[in-house]
Amino acid sequence: MTAADARIRMYEASDDKLVKFSIGKASMEGLAVANRNAFFHPLTLSVWMALACIMIQYFNWWPKPEYGFIGYLPPLPAFGCWGAVILYLIDWFNRPDFEDASLDLLRRPDVADIANYYRRSPSSGFFILEYSGNFVGLIAIDASKDSESQDTLMDKGKLSSFLKSKHTMPQGTSSVATIRHFYIDEPYRKAGIQEDLLAHAIQHAFKVDNAVKEIKAPTTSLLLYAQKCIRDAGFTLDKPIGKFGIYGWKFDLHVLRRAQWEKQDTVS
Repeated sequence: MTAADARIRMYEASDDKLVKFSIGKASMEGLAVANRNAFFHPLTLSVWMALACIMIQYFNWWPKPEYGFIGYLPPLPAFGCWGAVILYLIDWFNRPDFEDASLDLLRRPDVADIANYYRRSPSSGFFILEYSGNFVGLIAIDASKDSESQDTLMDKGKLSSFLKSKHTMPQGTSSVATIRHFYIDEPYRKAGIQEDLLAHAIQHAFKVDNAVKEIKAPTTSLLLYAQKCIRDAGFTLDKPIGKFGIYGWKFDLHVLRRAQWEKQDTVS
C-alpha cells in the first residue's frame, strides 16, 4: 500500500455507527475462530468419530462394496447428524462468554462518548485507518486517568454519574496507557497494515506526553493477526486475564515499556 492510498486520521462523529459495529464485530470474531478450533480439536474429532460409529453400528450402515460407489454412502448421514449436533453444542457453550465480552466493550464509557472520552489526555487517541477512502481498521489508545478501568455503564451508579459528568470528565494523563480496541478488516491483514496502525498509536502515546511509561494491550490467540502484531511491536506478557470457551482459550495482557520502545526506536 502506498502512502497516497492509505491514511490514518482521528475519529470523527460521522464514524460512530461504523466504529461501534466494528468493535462488536472484532469481539465476536473470536467466537467464530473458537468454534472452528474447538470442532477440529483432537478430543472433539474423537467424540464425533465414536458417536458416528456407534450410530452406524446400531443401524447397520456400514459400507457395502458390492453395490459399487453407492455402497459407500450409507455411513455419511451418521457423520452429518453428529457433526451438526456437535457444532451446535460447541457454539452453545462458547457463545455466552463472547457475547458478554462484546456487550461489556460496547457498554464502556469510552464507546458511549468516543470524541469526548479520547480528548481527556493528549496521549489518548482513537484512530481510523483508511485505504483509498474505504474503512480498513481502527485502534483506540486510552491514556486517561481511567485507562486501566474495566467499569461499564451498567455497573451500579455508573450510568447516572456518567450522564451527569459527560462533559466534565476529569482530564489528565496516566502513567499507563491501554489499547482498548484494535481491529483490521480481514482482506487487508495479509498486507501487514496493522503494524503501521499500531506503530502510529504507540508513537502518539509515548511522544505526546512523557507521563506515559508503559502501554498495555489485551491479546488472544483467537485473533492471531492482532496478537502477532502486538508481540512483534515489542510487547511482552504481563499477566493472564482469563479463559474463554469450552476449551479455555487464553486471554493475556501484554505490556510495552517506554525504555524498551525507546531502545527499539533508536535501533530502527
